[in-house]
Order: sequence, then structure tokens, then C-alpha cells
Amino acid sequence: MKLNKTDSLELARLCCRALDEKKAGALRVIDVTDLSSITNYIVIATATSEPHVRALRVELEKALDSAHTHIIGVETASDSGWAVMDAFDVMIHIFTPETRSRYKLENLWRDGEDVSVKGLLTVRKAPARKRVKVLGKKALPKRKKAGK
Repeated sequence: MKLNKTDSLELARLCCRALDEKKAGALRVIDVTDLSSITNYIVIATATSEPHVRALRVELEKALDSAHTHIIGVETASDSGWAVMDAFDVMIHIFTPETRSRYKLENLWRDGEDVSVKGLLTVRKAPARKRVKVLGKKALPKRKKAGK
């Protein structure tokens, strides 16, 4: 059973932040909720090299583990230029540039809705607290004494 869309989007946000911190390129998130029965979001990232693919995969595994997210599967073949991780509600694909352009996974999901990666990576600030004017003793109402 898939998570609700909000929880799935938070999981996609976690993945994007982990990938961005390790310098993944060309991050893209596609909402496929209405198109897929197996996942809600697809995250696609580009690594600069095969070692970078591995480093991004390891970082992503750490981030998902720390969030207590069950990783259903990880597929990566040596020197394939591609790693895929299935976190059920989010599928993450990490490619080298050559492999990404060869498979053009974005085209397969072109009917999905693009999610703003910039919006996902933006840190939300807590709402500003209103200043409370402290009133002097004269402005406070008098308290009634107990029993009177």
C-alpha cells in the first residue's frame, strides 16, 4: 500500500536533499501518482562518474535508513552507469550522463507532473512569532482572592 501523497513527497524531499548534498546533477522529480500503481514519485539524478554513482547510492541508503524507510531493493551492476533504488513510494534512479541520455527515462514518464526540485530543496522557515507587548502592572486586571 502506498503512503499518502504528502508523506511520499516528504520522502522525495529527503532523497533530493541527500543527493544534492553529494553534488548530484540535473535532479528531477516526477509525480507519477496517477500513472503508476507501484510508486508515487520518480527521482532522477546524474552522477559525474561510476564512483560518484556509488557514492550517491550509499548516501541515499544512509538517509533512508536514518528516516527508518524500508528500502525494497537496490539494483546496480558494476560499470553500468546506473543504480536504481526502490523505496516503494519513491523510485530513485542515478545515472552517469551517457547512460541517462541513452535510456531517456524522463520520456517514459513524460505524462507525469514535474515537481519543483528547487522547492523541495528550499528550507522552510518557521513562521515568525508575533511580538507580544508586555503590559505594566496597572494594565492587568486585579485577581479575585480565593474564597471571596
